[in-house]
Amino acid sequence: MSDISESMESLYSACNMQSDTVPLLQNGQHARSQPPAPGPRPAQPQVSPRQRVQRSQPVHILAVRRLQEEDQQFRTSSLPAIPNPFPELCGSSGAGSSPALPPGSFPPNQPPPKQPDCSSVKGSPSWMACPKDVKVFSEDGTSKVVEILADMTARDLCQLLVYKSHCVDDNSWTLVEHHPHLGLERCLEDHELVVQVEGTMASESKFLFRKNYAKYEFFKNPMNFFPEQMVTWCQQSNGSQSQLLQNFLNSSSCPEIQGFLHVKELGRKSWKKLYVCLRRSGLYCSTKGTSKEPRHLQLLADLEDSNIFTLISGKKQYSAPTDHGLCIKPNKVRNEAKELRLLCAEDEQGRMCWMTAFRLLKYGMLLYQNYRIPQQRKALLSPFSTPVRSVSENSLVAMDFSGQTGRVIDNPAEAQSAALEEGHAWRKRSMRMNMLGSQSPLHPTSINAVIHRTQHWFHGRISREESHRIIKQQGLVDGLFLLRDSQSNPKAFVLTLCHHQKIKNFQILPCEDDGQTFFTLDDGNTKFSDLIQLVDFYQLNKGVLPCKLKHHCIRVAL
Repeated sequence: MSDISESMESLYSACNMQSDTVPLLQNGQHARSQPPAPGPRPAQPQVSPRQRVQRSQPVHILAVRRLQEEDQQFRTSSLPAIPNPFPELCGSSGAGSSPALPPGSFPPNQPPPKQPDCSSVKGSPSWMACPKDVKVFSEDGTSKVVEILADMTARDLCQLLVYKSHCVDDNSWTLVEHHPHLGLERCLEDHELVVQVEGTMASESKFLFRKNYAKYEFFKNPMNFFPEQMVTWCQQSNGSQSQLLQNFLNSSSCPEIQGFLHVKELGRKSWKKLYVCLRRSGLYCSTKGTSKEPRHLQLLADLEDSNIFTLISGKKQYSAPTDHGLCIKPNKVRNEAKELRLLCAEDEQGRMCWMTAFRLLKYGMLLYQNYRIPQQRKALLSPFSTPVRSVSENSLVAMDFSGQTGRVIDNPAEAQSAALEEGHAWRKRSMRMNMLGSQSPLHPTSINAVIHRTQHWFHGRISREESHRIIKQQGLVDGLFLLRDSQSNPKAFVLTLCHHQKIKNFQILPCEDDGQTFFTLDDGNTKFSDLIQLVDFYQLNKGVLPCKLKHHCIRVAL
């Protein structure tokens, strides 16, 4: 993994040095510089720093306080002036009369306010003229209207919503483009302009504010996203997994993704299983088995002016053969389903491989720059302005505090023994609390039965299908979890956990010991007085689970 990081860092630094003088295009490649024309050099007009920013480059995220100051500065300069309640004092009564207040009566260095004319901005599209109100929805149906600038990116808007909603800023929030009438959605890239994307959306479409822990997971664990049988190289190389991301980000190399996909025929309801390969020039299917000869390849979709989406309910809406559907949607298409290129993979790993490769081939080094920006911003901020991290994002390991200093337990057998001792210690502490407690309404036994309902990871009485849908939406990464009420046993609970891009359910059963109620995941071997202790324990030790609890699914009301 360190070799991958070092190779990407060297490639990123080389591209970063070039980006100081050469603008980036949309696909991450550099534009070729034109030679200067002979003759005297014309005088260059004064250009403001905001106009010098290349709109195809990701904008560095400022701290929340600086974002507020900048937003306030441009808000006051772009909003219309307050109407004059006394127009007869400053306005002209006739065509030849002069105003009652001459221009010299205004204070120095403060000219009279002017009404901005948004139509006077020449050489720019209409969506870049003035600030605009954008409505963003959360998972629970609440919404918030935010006034944004024309050059605000998806990362900028997410940070503004994080600040306004008092969330933990862990760089895993994302803006989702949701099309309910088409059954499609996708996460916007951090560098995309929100107003520009909204210009391609239909009236029924909307933006969602959601967690996505898997947004840049392929930079950390590429082995989980790219199976060896699906990746080939057009040029001769060592073909090792350590060079995979470097080949994707380097424009001189040409990796391919290949495999079978179910393809929906345009204008029909039927699906056909075809051998498909993804190249930089587009998505192709083979007309003769698995042959990739040029005469046997047929273009399925162009990647230049399109985006890749996830099918929300492919089986119900499009009669898809599997639940792992994806769609290539041209930006010009608003609500015409017949122009969509619908595809289906055999499993979730195959779908993630196709979608991740599409993003890498489309944006290239821009994705790695987006991945690096939060790390660079965190290094520049002072410790007092750094956002507070939640417990679920820390690297939790088994510790031994019996000596003068803490010690990490490396031996798995010793860690298991320490886990059992910690569980028994919690049990003894709970028993002492119950013995010393008074007969009050806030008795520990009654608190333990409801205290978990205040936690973000507890989602109440939702179905098994709904819990799986939430896990898939917030990213199929190891350790992503939530707790819910059991549908089969009213006294039990269920832990829904993701591991190796698969979702598993573990039942949490109540058990009684000496008249006290405890909760257990392993048939009573380890007991906990409440669900908060159970979650804290399995964040430190995986126990009978396939992995530790790392990220919790969260829904925030805007």
